[in-house]
Amino acid sequence: MIDYLQTLIEILGTLAFAISGIRHAAAKHYDWFGGFVCGFAVAIGGGTLRDVMLDETPFWMTSPLYIVCTFIAQAFVIVFQRYLKRLDNAWFFFDTLGLASFTITGIQKTLDCGHPFWVAIAMGCITGSAGGVLRDVLLNKVPVIFRREIYAMASIIGGLLYWLLMAMHVNYAITVGTTFAVIVAIRIIAVKYHISLPVLKPEK
Repeated sequence: MIDYLQTLIEILGTLAFAISGIRHAAAKHYDWFGGFVCGFAVAIGGGTLRDVMLDETPFWMTSPLYIVCTFIAQAFVIVFQRYLKRLDNAWFFFDTLGLASFTITGIQKTLDCGHPFWVAIAMGCITGSAGGVLRDVLLNKVPVIFRREIYAMASIIGGLLYWLLMAMHVNYAITVGTTFAVIVAIRIIAVKYHISLPVLKPEK
């Protein structure tokens, strides 16, 4: 059950991040191949960095499923591009789903490798946010975690909540669902009400 749920979350995260990356590439007028490369890089970026740091084989090298997910994401964007254009915040929606999904995946995989929870929370944040950073670098934009909006902090708060629920021996499915919902809610509330962390001021 746990393995099935983890795989489902990884697939959801891959699709969401791939769609987000391809949508951003389309906005920059990339061709189909460029869009696929951008979507694939976003989808695997955080998980690859996590696995390298954990001395594990990168997850996408163990199954062609993640490449297939990126193809599906590209087909989805191409077929439904007219409808997605009408949704001004479509990129935000898919990016938020990817952040929540991969944060949970990163935490659980790190715990499965026997690392303590504080490492798992850090890896969850890396898994969830590094793909978005890579996307912005490829698109020559300021990485999202450096902008004035709650992004990586949503991942960290979600990780702390995951740890708390696990420590209370809450059912795994409920823990995953609650953590996912909280990360998504934090992102939506932060963007809607323009909530951000204080800005560092330069020396005078």
